[in-house]
Amino acid sequence: MTATQPVGTPIPADVPQPAPGATPPRTPLIARAAAELVGTAALVAVVVGSGVQATKLTQDAALQLLANSTATVFGLGVLIALLGPVSGAHFNPAVTLAEWWTARRGGAGVGAREVAVYVPSQIVGAIAGAILADAMFGEPLVKWSTHDRSAGNLLLGEVVATAGLILLVFGLARTDRLRFAPVAVASYIGAAYWFTSSTSFANPAVTIGRAFTDTFAGIAPASVPGFIGMQLVGVVVGLALVAVIFMRGTTDSGTPGA
Repeated sequence: MTATQPVGTPIPADVPQPAPGATPPRTPLIARAAAELVGTAALVAVVVGSGVQATKLTQDAALQLLANSTATVFGLGVLIALLGPVSGAHFNPAVTLAEWWTARRGGAGVGAREVAVYVPSQIVGAIAGAILADAMFGEPLVKWSTHDRSAGNLLLGEVVATAGLILLVFGLARTDRLRFAPVAVASYIGAAYWFTSSTSFANPAVTIGRAFTDTFAGIAPASVPGFIGMQLVGVVVGLALVAVIFMRGTTDSGTPGA
């Protein structure tokens, strides 16, 4: 029955019906991969492009970061709202891997086949987004970043930023509030730009993409492995926090509660 079909209207016999208990049809994997690629590319284009624009308009570092973070908040919120219904709007291998892990543990999430498609799509998209941003602002299309970000305090910032993101996303899922994800996730990332020492990359694909541009938002290739390693640590910490904070209760009979 569709949303516009009157209650009680008979369904024609020649219309194919799903088998009882069957899983509802999902968006084709190629469409989901395209959404992850385009979404990640657009996100990186926003991050890199707004960074370039900010440095052209002012030399004040605080204003540059404010412009960069504000553009990212709006851009990310729009992208999640637009592409979330297609692929889940991960745009982030950390989120994809965390969802795969929860699926292995009996929760809802992506399977290994989807991980094998999502993650490369996200990485390719991130690189394409950085190149696109450079092209729009007349920068060299590919120029390895010289922004060293290998200090220990920055690596700690990435653990905190990624753990917080995972806690937010999967906390929303556990409490059936994913409808707030566009606002909540974008707001968190915007805040984390300011409260983390690393300005919250919190995303292995975006980290790789930002190595391809020697602009405000760039990261030196030598700093990339450390950032990604700490982001993966953040995934583990975030999932552990989700398990503890959103622990499912049990009824008097010992069965899991609601």
